[in-house]
Amino acid sequence: MKMHQSLGPGQNLFTGYGKGHVLINAQRHDGNLIVSADAVTAWAAPDFSSLAAEHFEALLAYRPEVVLFGSGAAQRFVHPRLYAALTQARIGVECMDTQAVCRTFNILLAEDRRVVAALLAI
Repeated sequence: MKMHQSLGPGQNLFTGYGKGHVLINAQRHDGNLIVSADAVTAWAAPDFSSLAAEHFEALLAYRPEVVLFGSGAAQRFVHPRLYAALTQARIGVECMDTQAVCRTFNILLAEDRRVVAALLAI
């Protein structure tokens, strides 16, 4: 699916997605990612079944107000104990499929929210 950019330069926007990749500002990225308004980095989480608390604790460094967890092609929910550090820091966590995260991230960014996407590859 192709999406359209609506924010100014210097912000990461999802501009598309497909099997095994996402497009951020029209640049292809493969694999598991952490995406904020100004950074795109590889996420050390190997796959859904191997998720651990430290994978979510790493997101604290981004100082988000909300984390969007993209579970891949299908929506899967992470056990709350894995993201307890985020909850204790009063950071919201939403679980959705990776495609929904791409769309929701752009909306929250347009609202000037401090949003971080933690994505497992589609």
